Amino acid sequence: MARINLLPWRAERRKQRQKDFATMLGGALIAGVALVFAGSTYYDGQIEGQTARNDLLKQRIAEAVAQNKEIETVEARKASLLQRKDVIEELQADRSQNVRLFEELVRTIPDGVRLVTIKQVGQELTLAGRSQSESRVSAYMRNLEASGLINNPRLSIIKAGDATQATSAARPTTPADRSLPFGFEMTVTLRPTSEEAEAEEDAAPGDSVPSNVPAAAPGSAPTAAAQAS
Repeated sequence: MARINLLPWRAERRKQRQKDFATMLGGALIAGVALVFAGSTYYDGQIEGQTARNDLLKQRIAEAVAQNKEIETVEARKASLLQRKDVIEELQADRSQNVRLFEELVRTIPDGVRLVTIKQVGQELTLAGRSQSESRVSAYMRNLEASGLINNPRLSIIKAGDATQATSAARPTTPADRSLPFGFEMTVTLRPTSEEAEAEEDAAPGDSVPSNVPAAAPGSAPTAAAQAS
């Protein structure tokens, strides 16, 4: 026997479909909200992490800048100390150079030569004196060249009779000058301080003279020097 359903089943199925659609829509909405919340939370965490890294980098940069400033200060202090050291070494070298200058001037004077005046202007020395002969002056120039402290001797004046104009104008001729008939004047150059050590090792010794022979001080008024024995 056939069964006939006289109830409004289409309406009930429509309601069921509407209910299922509402459920699916609610689930999609909840899933969407959850997805947005998760994405927002993830990106917020990424932004916070990057911000923390940026802050750390800024801190390290500030520390590096402070270290650079400290290094610059240390470098400036180092440069100042090196400059002081150079000045002190230069003063010390000049002091020792003056002592060595007197020693070399005394040591290199050969027999038959006497210095009358010594004048210094910077690294240039002007030596004036008397000699028994021109060959004595040549020997003196060779001794100066080989001394290690003085180089490039240049003879300005040498003549028989009276001394050079600077010498004759400074003092009258003495009886001792008659045994030294030639007056001479020469210009020499002091070696730079940095070369003195090497020059002292490599220079050949000049003719020796007694160590008690005095010499005039550089730049002093013309005075008579004792004749080398």
